[in-house]
Amino acid sequence: MKLHILAIAAHPDDIELSCAGTLIKHARMGQAVGIVDLTKGELGTRGTGELRLLEAAASAATMGVAVRENAHMADGFFLNDKEHQLQLVTYIRRFRPDIVIANALTDRHPDHGRAGRLIADACFLAGLQKVVTVYEGRQQDAWRPGRVFHMIQDRAHRPDIIIDISSSFDTKMQAIRCYKSQFHDPASSEPITYIATEGFLKNIENRDAITGKAIGVNYAEGFTCENTPGIDNLDQLLLPTLA
Repeated sequence: MKLHILAIAAHPDDIELSCAGTLIKHARMGQAVGIVDLTKGELGTRGTGELRLLEAAASAATMGVAVRENAHMADGFFLNDKEHQLQLVTYIRRFRPDIVIANALTDRHPDHGRAGRLIADACFLAGLQKVVTVYEGRQQDAWRPGRVFHMIQDRAHRPDIIIDISSSFDTKMQAIRCYKSQFHDPASSEPITYIATEGFLKNIENRDAITGKAIGVNYAEGFTCENTPGIDNLDQLLLPTLA
């Protein structure tokens, strides 16, 4: 399956919290969008890895993505080493995305920054012909995505690019709420965690609203990019005339 956008992140729900609005928008444009979660998030205080796989599947259906897979790396202990890089190279060459969205390069959770670097490195290695990977008994062709963007997660970063998600914001929040084990539930007897506090999802809404304000829309998601995005001419950045 050839994907236009492949989002890769350390844990189920990383993508929903930070870039689901963008994925939903592109899926609605008729483009092929997919997700690879590196781990099941099995070290999380609430829920289980198996439950989070079910929640991730429900969220994928809500977002309308074409495919969602789990790499079954060890939550908290995966490394940016040859073994894990080659595992990701296999996914990248299999799906041949034009765009990859990855975890933030630095963030509150150490898995996020480590995953962000691992994903970026794997995208580069996937384009090297002498890096050999095999999928379903056949050697894969080299493939390098045209662009790698990094989500903005818990820590605030100045975005290099901002995407208007006003039309997909409500569906984004529905996708987030598929993770019933992770977020605030007054009926739950599980321990309260950083993301399970009553105000956490309101903070997500506020963040997307503040990001949207920067470009004059209701809600938006920001991304960083290690190499500067370019355009053909200045007219491509003209804003639509507001009534």
